[in-house]
Amino acid sequence: MVFAVQDLHIEFGPRVLFDSLSFVVERGERIAFAGQNGAGKSTLMKCVVGVMQPDRGKVLLPKHTQVGYLPQDGIHIQGAPLLEEVMGSVGNIVELQQTVDELSADLQRLDTASSEYRETLEEIGYLELLLQDRNAASLRPRAESILRGLGFAASDFERDCGEFSGGWQMRIALAKLLLQEPEVLLLDEPTNHLDIRSQRWLEQNLRAYRGAICIISHDIALLDSLVTRTIAFHHGRAEEYAGNFSFYLQESKARKEVLLRQAKAQQREIAKTQAFIDRFRAKATKASQAQSRIKQLEKVELIEVEDDDAVMSFHFPPPPPGGNNVVKLEKACKAYGAIQVLKDYDFSMDKGDRIAIVGVNGAGKSTFTRLISGTEAVDSGLFSFGHHTQVAFFSQTHADVLDNEQTVLECVEAAADRNTRPLVRNILGCFLFRGDDVFKKVGVLSGGERSRVALVCMLLRPANFLIMDEPTNHLDFQSQDVLQKALAEYPGSYCIVSHNRRFLDPIVNKVLEFRVGMPPRLFYGNVSQYLETVEAEERLQRESASSSSTPTTAAPVNKKDARRARALERERRAKILNPLRKELEEVESAIAEKDDRKAAISSELEKPENMSDNQKLMELTQEYRVLECESEALFTRWEELSTEIERAEMALAEEFGSGQDVLPQKKQSPKSGCLKIAVTEILADN
Repeated sequence: MVFAVQDLHIEFGPRVLFDSLSFVVERGERIAFAGQNGAGKSTLMKCVVGVMQPDRGKVLLPKHTQVGYLPQDGIHIQGAPLLEEVMGSVGNIVELQQTVDELSADLQRLDTASSEYRETLEEIGYLELLLQDRNAASLRPRAESILRGLGFAASDFERDCGEFSGGWQMRIALAKLLLQEPEVLLLDEPTNHLDIRSQRWLEQNLRAYRGAICIISHDIALLDSLVTRTIAFHHGRAEEYAGNFSFYLQESKARKEVLLRQAKAQQREIAKTQAFIDRFRAKATKASQAQSRIKQLEKVELIEVEDDDAVMSFHFPPPPPGGNNVVKLEKACKAYGAIQVLKDYDFSMDKGDRIAIVGVNGAGKSTFTRLISGTEAVDSGLFSFGHHTQVAFFSQTHADVLDNEQTVLECVEAAADRNTRPLVRNILGCFLFRGDDVFKKVGVLSGGERSRVALVCMLLRPANFLIMDEPTNHLDFQSQDVLQKALAEYPGSYCIVSHNRRFLDPIVNKVLEFRVGMPPRLFYGNVSQYLETVEAEERLQRESASSSSTPTTAAPVNKKDARRARALERERRAKILNPLRKELEEVESAIAEKDDRKAAISSELEKPENMSDNQKLMELTQEYRVLECESEALFTRWEELSTEIERAEMALAEEFGSGQDVLPQKKQSPKSGCLKIAVTEILADN
């Protein structure tokens, strides 16, 4: 067990979020917290980490258990270089060693047959694994690998953390958690600010993560590939589903149908009983039977079927007519100091264009939306709207300028006109403001709620050109579907900055890709088709680099220059690959040593004299457990090194052409299944 929630009760005024909520999270589990926004998922995470205290109940955490928490927002790190900040987040090695020494001393006083003895052994093994992971020699390459996976460039490593914007701040916090490797990760919308490539990297990293993971996300593809258990929160209750998010959606619907059938059958029986009572209550011969059935009815526990939250539909206000050209940039330039976002860039958008804007954070996507919305001017070049173009723009900063003293309803009504004002309550319901929620002051709303209010204000304005910067970041999947359907029916044009493929694919017909230091590129088709095109391009580039390295007789080559070039190539390959390969060989040797020792333990365990010696038996099983933990860490490092070597090979192949180096093949693990069974049986017998 990594933590347990026991009889948790949380309420805000008359609203009960949780009542007697209990569940246990075991090591290595992958759990999704599901439910609509406002159901209490983020609140529960805050209770687990101690940021918030429940009204009743408690969270049980075993001694020394580390919990890593990534909130949705509110992260701001500054005052240290990026790489130094991330590496410095790893706990003090001296303190860990002291804890191991203290537990080892406790072990001498415990009964070897007790459960406490076994738990202490497991804890020592885990802490020794942490000590090995936090070896200073491997810490830096691991930190650099994580940062690169999350989209940081090597040139960012020495930049002060305070120079990075909000989305990058979240990535810094995530990098620190992944390097620390706590026993349990609590991740609240971890992909909100990640580009498509970083999302893919994170998904692969989380699948290989050794600790438990509890995640809140509206990225169904991520949840389906990662989680194996779903806890759904609805109207103050929690229900568990032994499967991923799609399984939960399907199974919850099936459970509801069964409950409805049971409720209808119960109501039929109640109606029949009530009819008997009404008919025979006044008859002396049947009065006793009628009274008996009245008592039966009083004891019946009614099957309650909660109404589903209404799934409302929303339609954009009819857009005003406009010309064929929507917006145009000619020879446009935009820079911030030395950072050139656009240079002599031409862009034209025609009526009916539905464009997804993608690319790594910091490449200029948000800047571009401000330019084409007219809220920011180009440094040079021409910008113009088409004939009668009317813009509605949702930016990530619009939530910051809302009036904190207004209620949600007042704020949205102020943005609506005479024609759209009747739609206000309906659209607020679509985006999770229902009942008394519309009377909340804007100043008390969370960041995600404020963002949804700003989105609703934008959607109510009649326009024939919509510009939206990350509109789905704070929407649950039902609200995403509402917005997606409305956009599919919308007759105007739009540009959407998003990395949500599930949301974008059905509703876009072009993709505009932004790249750092390079001009944007336009692709026809949806985001999945764009990714296929880019992957095909990358394959062709690698093949072209490989073929171009083949010597030809067409142009004479200076032999001295050729020898110098080959020497330079060998030197660069050796400098990059040799340290990685050396460490890989060391890791493989260490794995072999661990497996040899485990095989020796297997033989020891089979000896009759050891089977009858409880002390010896416990010492051997303790050593086996420690070896298992160490082996897992080594295999994880082996995978990391293999990936790094493969990436380095690809980069060198592009730089010099196809090289001679071949990635070492992974050795088959000599782990013995029989050994595991033997140890398990011995532990069960004792």
